[in-house]
Amino acid sequence: MHSVVGDARRLVIKVGSSLVTNDGRGIDAEAIGNWARQLAALAGRGFELMMVSSGAVAEGMKRLGWAKRPRDLPELQAAAAVGQMGLAQMYETSLARHGLHSAQVLLTHADLADRERYLNARSTLLTLLSLKVIPVINENDTVVNDEIKFGDNDTLGALVANLVDADAYVILTDQQGLYTADPRKDASARLLEEAVAGDPALEAMAGGAGSGIGRGGMLTKVLAAKRAARSGAGTVIAWGREPDVLLRLAAGERIGTQLTAATPKVAARKQWMLDHLQLRGAVMVDAGAVAKLRDDGKSLLPIGVIEVQGDFVRGDVIAVRGPGGVEIARGLANYSAAEARLIARKPSAQIAALLGYANEPEMIHRTNLALL
Repeated sequence: MHSVVGDARRLVIKVGSSLVTNDGRGIDAEAIGNWARQLAALAGRGFELMMVSSGAVAEGMKRLGWAKRPRDLPELQAAAAVGQMGLAQMYETSLARHGLHSAQVLLTHADLADRERYLNARSTLLTLLSLKVIPVINENDTVVNDEIKFGDNDTLGALVANLVDADAYVILTDQQGLYTADPRKDASARLLEEAVAGDPALEAMAGGAGSGIGRGGMLTKVLAAKRAARSGAGTVIAWGREPDVLLRLAAGERIGTQLTAATPKVAARKQWMLDHLQLRGAVMVDAGAVAKLRDDGKSLLPIGVIEVQGDFVRGDVIAVRGPGGVEIARGLANYSAAEARLIARKPSAQIAALLGYANEPEMIHRTNLALL
């Protein structure tokens, strides 16, 4: 039977507050040490890993001597700011014991809603992965308000999975998985081992939050799996205290609830590119660039661009047109129209000299390109 995690290479792993804190009394060093050990083993097997970790507010409360979670937004933001220091330090220390580097990445909804910041965040995370660094990601609670919050780290993890084209999303929680009904109230409730993400019946099954520490209940996890599936990533919801849960999932063992994506990864991203984004401009390319895109699956380099049309900015979706003006692809532009006009027909090595900086060597990276 297909294993979402076992067949994956790039994983986003989310751990809830109850799995990294001592019942809300600050960060649990032993627990994070356990996650670091498993991450190190997976990294040694060639997995690309990103950790979305809760726990900053709980750690901040401990450091500030607060017994109850505050309700006022400024106090929550202050607790998050203080707690982020401890959370990042703990992951850094724990991963370093296994010879691994880590990076703290704080995101807000605006980072993923704005096209340019979206591409910047994507480029940063993909670069960290290429450097064998494990990003530890959290919402930037110190600067957001309720109107622009992701709402919970389940949703943030799903958006990160979409952002980096992850193969699978693992949500580790304080429950065994998704049950057909609330097992605390219904003795006939059974663990759902597999379903298709986005099935409306799943939302009806999901209950409320099982822990008083975190914000997300099972419904947020089901909705997060639905969101992750939009880019073709399957999701596993599993009990985080299951011994060696990450290693066993990676070995293909079935633990918790597996929610598969209805659309394959590549097709899902192309569908998103082709159907749901408005074109902001176009670039005309030569026959050589067309051949490299179509036959070799290469990225579009500035040297292949012969004309720039429209007024677009970095991150906009633009058309790629070959000889005769025939549209052959669509993609996310790494450079604005004004920048593209300066670097068109030039080798990538000259971008920094021409612009004074270089975002990327490509005009459109192949992972952000959908051929027609």
